[in-house]
Amino acid sequence: MIVGSDQPLYEVKLEHTRRESDALNFLKLIWNKISIFPNDEIEQILQGPPLEIEKEKHKRIIYPSRVLFAAAKVGNVRFIIVILQSYPDLIWTVDDKGLTIFHIAVKHRQVNVYNLLYEIGPIKEQITTIEDENGNNMLHLLSETIGPKQFQKLPGVALQMQQELIWFEEVKQMIPLAYRQRKNKQGETPHEIFTKCHEKLVVDGEKWMKETAPQCMVVAALVATVVFAAAFTLPGGYDQDSGLPMFIQKLALTVFVIADAISLISSCTSILFMLSLFISRYSEQDFLETLPKKLFAGLGALFLSVAAMMIAYCASFFLLYNKNFKWVPILITSFSFLVVEVVAFMQMQLQLDVFLLTYSSRYLFKPTKRKLYF
Repeated sequence: MIVGSDQPLYEVKLEHTRRESDALNFLKLIWNKISIFPNDEIEQILQGPPLEIEKEKHKRIIYPSRVLFAAAKVGNVRFIIVILQSYPDLIWTVDDKGLTIFHIAVKHRQVNVYNLLYEIGPIKEQITTIEDENGNNMLHLLSETIGPKQFQKLPGVALQMQQELIWFEEVKQMIPLAYRQRKNKQGETPHEIFTKCHEKLVVDGEKWMKETAPQCMVVAALVATVVFAAAFTLPGGYDQDSGLPMFIQKLALTVFVIADAISLISSCTSILFMLSLFISRYSEQDFLETLPKKLFAGLGALFLSVAAMMIAYCASFFLLYNKNFKWVPILITSFSFLVVEVVAFMQMQLQLDVFLLTYSSRYLFKPTKRKLYF
């Protein structure tokens, strides 16, 4: 359910999809009407109203509201596809700064528009080498900007830096080799600009990592302390004659011992991973894979240790109340797992974000389904 609405979530999504489909059909209807106009009129419509500016005592006419570039800036890929299917030559159109829609898409991190490059064949090499009035190619433009608001909504600054590096590596592979170290008119390479513009992001990412790790280490240390003590104080105690556990024949004791051992090992593993975050170099490239993977492994081990500890805790009740009051361990186990599920749902968001951004971001590019040409 949506807050403030009586509609189920799936109905809201269906309605949103229907509205998008209606809007696309409406767009196609309008464009079919426009496409019968002379080419000059169509060009004027796409350009939008002119604006006169004065720069260094020289007046110049620009078109700041060009429809195609405005669509690329906000990621309206459906609109761009409809236009390009009718007028493929518009793919070469540049704005007042000499940038194509793909340069705009890279600058504003619009992955759906950028992915259209994979559908235009060999001419993509010619488009990616286009430079603006300051000699900046596509990689320069990416390097001098930081991701927009959707990146800033990520759960941590380090993950935002990771996304910036993923984009940098993607565009770096897209452009020809000779342009990757090409200098602009200011004599700067793309990597030099990227390092300079993302310096604060690296510092903030290191700070965020070092603030997150101690909190996880405290929890992992507490879990390790509890389960280590429980390993030598088994439920029911030991037989005075043989020295063996009293419930050695019970399945619940085996579950208790295994769960306790898993909890101890995973909590210590979590501590080691979180400790490694403190001694990392925190170089620029570390944010691409090394640091996120350490964080993901540490969080995963911590969650496993807590879950295993709860299993050991519940197994001990089945040992102590195996004859009388059998409803007690069942009730406690049910309540315990309910609490674990609620906490996991609330706390697993960070781990899920780290996993998706680290292991799924590579699939953002190179789409398998063609959109521009069918």
